[in-house]
Amino acid sequence: MAYATINPFTNEELKVFPNSTDAEVDAALDGAQDAFLQWRETSFAERARVMQNAADILRRDSDKYARLLTLEMGKLIGEAHAETELSAAIFEYYARNAEKLLAPEDLPVADKAEGRAKIIHQPLGVLLAVEPWNFPFYQVARIIAPQLSAGNTVLLKHASNVPQCAAIMDTLMVEAGLPDGAFRTLFPTHGQIARIIEDHRVRGVALTGSEGAGAKVASQAGAALKKTTMELGGADAFIVLDDADMEKTVKWAVFGRHWNAGQVCVSAKRMIVVDSVYDDFVKRYRAGVASLVMGDPMDPATTLAPLSSQRAVDDLKKQVEGAVAAGAQAEEIDLAMPNTGAFFRPVILTNIDENNPARREEFFGPVSMLFRAKDEDDAVRIANDSPYGLGGSVFTQDEARGERVAEQIETGMVFVNHPTMVKADLPFGGVLRSGFGRELIGLGIKEFVNHKLIDVVDIDAPF
Repeated sequence: MAYATINPFTNEELKVFPNSTDAEVDAALDGAQDAFLQWRETSFAERARVMQNAADILRRDSDKYARLLTLEMGKLIGEAHAETELSAAIFEYYARNAEKLLAPEDLPVADKAEGRAKIIHQPLGVLLAVEPWNFPFYQVARIIAPQLSAGNTVLLKHASNVPQCAAIMDTLMVEAGLPDGAFRTLFPTHGQIARIIEDHRVRGVALTGSEGAGAKVASQAGAALKKTTMELGGADAFIVLDDADMEKTVKWAVFGRHWNAGQVCVSAKRMIVVDSVYDDFVKRYRAGVASLVMGDPMDPATTLAPLSSQRAVDDLKKQVEGAVAAGAQAEEIDLAMPNTGAFFRPVILTNIDENNPARREEFFGPVSMLFRAKDEDDAVRIANDSPYGLGGSVFTQDEARGERVAEQIETGMVFVNHPTMVKADLPFGGVLRSGFGRELIGLGIKEFVNHKLIDVVDIDAPF
């Protein structure tokens, strides 16, 4: 597995990182375990100090971090600044809230004369985090901020095309004051990843990535009886009801599908529009997509970035060709495109019948699938006709109606009048083939802790 920085705007290879040696993996495991034995004994106040320091550094050096994001995976510079701030907000959230989120919980005991009971939340130990390239800082922050705050230690296996982003997270946490070994980035081979998972000191695995990667890692962790969380793919439904504010809805649709060049598990991939407003929506949506500007992601005037790699472009082209071969119609939006770089012109797919495999695939890039629904009930049916269950959205001027429809969507998250979004103070996660477990807020911090019961019983109480 090659770890290398290749600038998606120029396709130029900038830096190559060697794989971790077996000795480096062993040293990281030893260091993480030794650090855990000390870190778990630190106070919440000390952990909060480190998390707040990390937040402050990210904000202070936002330009440096943002430019690295854009250099390695092609993210628009404005979006890179937003990701840096989001990561800082996550560290700050746990600096302020970890202690109360993990406070002991007294249990109601039926007969208080027999004693008292409580649940305490204790860290499990060393964790392995396997993270993707599309949000190189955010994905890492949303696992290490809660888990370090809980007292765990973390080893990171990041995506092979963002090694500099992975390495700078090490630097960030050292500068923030985290003890040596409590967080470490590795560049392991597939075989070394399996060995890390099997190591008795590793107590859990958190993965964000593709279905294939999730299935493999979950299988390895399951064989070793390790706790896992899996944040996998998505094909979010973007439902437009007949009373939606069309002008504002279309703007959100264009943004929701094309932010981060469409390389978002929770982007609005399936536009499901009721019949009475379908034609109007399509006309406006086509014009909105046609207004996007492809170009240098470092240039603030650019609104559609390159994909993360030329391979991503080639794979997406094959997917579109497969959809068309199965009967779909593809309309390429003829945007001016730079001569170099991993660019992909937006495509709108229609007439995707129920037998077309594309209907149940995830398109990771600026490809929109449009569906005409007969009515509200049909829109819900189409939304739920997917193997994924991550996020989704419903657009209507009647908020109560939007909530009723949202309750019928089989996903982990549904937003009314907004594309699925990520925030430091909202939970994240899905169902079905989108994975299991939750990240962020109190749900995320409790994924890798021992919820230990302590029951103090009167010695004379009956059995």
